[in-house]
Amino acid sequence: MTHSFEPLQNDLLLRAAWGQKVERPPMWVMRQAGRYLPEYHEAKANRDFFECCRTPEIASTLTLQPIDRFAGLIDAAIIFSDILVIPQAMGMDVQMVDKKGPHFPNPLKSPDDGQYAQVMERQVDVSKELGYVYDAITMTRHKLKGRVPLIGFCGAPWTLLCYMVEGGGTKIFQHSKAWIYKYPNEAKALLQKISELCVEHLALQVKAGAQAVQVFDSWAGELSPASFKEFSEPYLAYIAKYLPLKLRELGLDVVPMIVFPKGAWYALDSVSNLGYNVVGLDWTHDPAEVVKTIGDRPIVIQGNADPGVLYGSHASITEVVKKMVDGFGWAERRRGWIVNLGHGITPFVNPDDLKFFFQEVHRLTV
Repeated sequence: MTHSFEPLQNDLLLRAAWGQKVERPPMWVMRQAGRYLPEYHEAKANRDFFECCRTPEIASTLTLQPIDRFAGLIDAAIIFSDILVIPQAMGMDVQMVDKKGPHFPNPLKSPDDGQYAQVMERQVDVSKELGYVYDAITMTRHKLKGRVPLIGFCGAPWTLLCYMVEGGGTKIFQHSKAWIYKYPNEAKALLQKISELCVEHLALQVKAGAQAVQVFDSWAGELSPASFKEFSEPYLAYIAKYLPLKLRELGLDVVPMIVFPKGAWYALDSVSNLGYNVVGLDWTHDPAEVVKTIGDRPIVIQGNADPGVLYGSHASITEVVKKMVDGFGWAERRRGWIVNLGHGITPFVNPDDLKFFFQEVHRLTV
């Protein structure tokens, strides 16, 4: 089915993501639709987090809240969903526990525990299992009425493996490391299966109306440079190679692809050669050093203010924005930069302070 949407009024992010010169750097932030907004809690009410994800009307409403609140300041919406919908589609039970985060009651313990075989052998019909995501995207595109582009996303294979074997968030990555150092072949087989599902999921998001996509490798920085090259990078490369092929197979236009390998500062050079249009940076990168590393490659960079600055004074926010503007060489280049935080917005941020962040980017770049 081909959808018909209203023409895009603000294509700044898409032009920037394709590497074109633009009048100002486009802005959006990770987790912009979320719990720091009072209207989020009103719309979510007492519903379970994943219930919100699985209810297109609610997911669409939450996606649009920052677009409405920061109208004229924000240049993209990102669909309200979660990276863990892929493990759910693979047959794993995932719950969102209040004040704790995601929880897998039965994580993958070893290749011999029986569940690994079930996950590997399961024939996943992504269009059926995750149809609610695509319905939410189509609904949101219609509600946006062309105001800004809509971004779809998925979790990176390594990050999803971590959750699937740890059973939730962790600080020591005991089980993830056990898998790659005890069962490397089985880990790679799982990573490959996840990669293929990521391609399917992203392609169907584009078919539903997503105009750009981002791959979140939130736990990339837990790998050593050598392990990153073995257990993350090949699977990020797989997605970058096969998503455009899948889109063409479906008769769809290729969309800009963003990769965000959080914490893997050592991999910026090699990640910039994987085939993505945009590389997202966390706040540990120095903008000027990033520009040197990228050189003359046609890579767009996204980021990278410390989210914690939003707890600070307006003077601190201004200083951080100024350092990004100068460090990324905006005045001279006028291209190659999408403004974002170096990770998602953290809880208890005052929305007015995020608004000030956006306003300062406008003031210092236009």
